[in-house]
Amino acid sequence: MSHVDDARAFGRVAVVMGGTSAERVVSLDSGSNVLAALRARGVDAHGIDGIPALLDAVRAGHFARVFNILHGGGGENGELQGALQSLRIPFTGSGVLGSALSLDKIRAKQVWQALDLSTPRFKALPRGADVHAAARAIGFPLVVKPAWEGSSVGVTRVFADKDLNAAVELAQRYPGDLLMETLIEGDANEGGEYTVSILGREVLPTIKIVPKGEYYDYNAKYVAEDTLYICPGLSGAAEQAMRTLALAAFDALACSGWARVDIMRDHHGHDWLLEVNTAPGMTSHSLVPKAAAAAGMDFETLCWRILETSLPTEAP
Repeated sequence: MSHVDDARAFGRVAVVMGGTSAERVVSLDSGSNVLAALRARGVDAHGIDGIPALLDAVRAGHFARVFNILHGGGGENGELQGALQSLRIPFTGSGVLGSALSLDKIRAKQVWQALDLSTPRFKALPRGADVHAAARAIGFPLVVKPAWEGSSVGVTRVFADKDLNAAVELAQRYPGDLLMETLIEGDANEGGEYTVSILGREVLPTIKIVPKGEYYDYNAKYVAEDTLYICPGLSGAAEQAMRTLALAAFDALACSGWARVDIMRDHHGHDWLLEVNTAPGMTSHSLVPKAAAAAGMDFETLCWRILETSLPTEAP
């Protein structure tokens, strides 16, 4: 990753946010924070809402590069990345392949499975699939989720067959296939939900997430003030092993720039990959800034470092 000291090296920067996905509100929050941080560091940055407005501005020659903070939808599925590549405009985050693979949780898990990277047992559920037969194959407890959404949108933990139809009905409100996977449960010690942030090739400290409620849902992520974040979440060999797994998952999906890898740790201390977010949240509750802070990096510096990933890579 190239490093620069002069904000002029970035040129005029578009911070694209909002859009039309189910995560629009979160993206607007993230984008406003990134915009303020870049401007505070002297970057000529400007907010743009959504892909059509961005592409119009780029074609008109208004911007030299793009800081992509669109969550879900066209901002993380490769569509925006392909358009910007065709226009020869550099951008933050993964390219077409890494973005598309990561947003599609089913194909991401198929890649990990092929490479023997541990991920919970799963079934892909096209519309009209026999969900009860799939549940019998997976076994309870399990999770039902849309395959193409983030921020825990449309996710339900299911402990009995009687609750399955409601879970499927919720997940089907969102585009694409459904994913059913084994629910990995941890404990109060080392088990539970973790996340690992990656910046360039640097793997930041793990974070253990301890929600006040039963699990880390949308409210716990963006609204609640009582979710506990422990960073680093592990120590010694366990910490290093989870960081190594996260980077392997990132590389397997052809990710680049920056991302956040979500992992569950079970009662036995085994780590299971859930998903990779290629445009993670940058709100006051978000996890990448917390990991960066634990590594001695304030929010403005983090945003600068992410923007640096859009520069050409220095020769070794």
